[in-house]
Amino acid sequence: MATGDQVISGNFTFIETSIEGVVIVDVKSYGDDRGYFMETYKRPDFVVGGIVCDFVQDNQSFSTRGVLRGLHYQIEHPQSKLVRVIEGTVFDVAVDLRPSSPTYGKWEGVILSAENRRQFFIPRGFAHGFLVLSDTATFCYKCDDVYHPNDEGGLMWNDPAIGIEWPALEGDAAFDSAQVLLSEKDTKHPSLSSLR
Repeated sequence: MATGDQVISGNFTFIETSIEGVVIVDVKSYGDDRGYFMETYKRPDFVVGGIVCDFVQDNQSFSTRGVLRGLHYQIEHPQSKLVRVIEGTVFDVAVDLRPSSPTYGKWEGVILSAENRRQFFIPRGFAHGFLVLSDTATFCYKCDDVYHPNDEGGLMWNDPAIGIEWPALEGDAAFDSAQVLLSEKDTKHPSLSSLR
């Protein structure tokens, strides 16, 4: 698929991004005045959409406004991830770290929220992170390998060589880096040039 190309299978629409393998997944939901129902994953449809993974671990995190988690990756045990938000809004980012990729060092980002119900598929070989735009957010994701705590890698979230265009937090007119809340670990990640 090329950028913007779509594949529809079942209740899912798979949208190719500017980076090969990184896919936005729109999900059809069925609702009435009682609420809604939707499928969040169905392997046969995902295979049609080009996403062939054996997911083995599900994770969930809760964060407050301005929290930025990332950019993270696993070194020897890389993980593909299928991410979504079930409460609140985040800006989710993937950075291509595949050495032979024509888009090495490029990024792709998407707004994920409880309202838009979008999902974002990030294949192996990427750094990943997200910024919480709403007051709070609950973030869920599937991984195709288990987490190995001694195998963590990180990339500087604001590396000018990558140039991620982080959006403003909800209610703000513009992005303000002073409002970003990072873990101590995430303040110490190297630049892309250092990874080479």
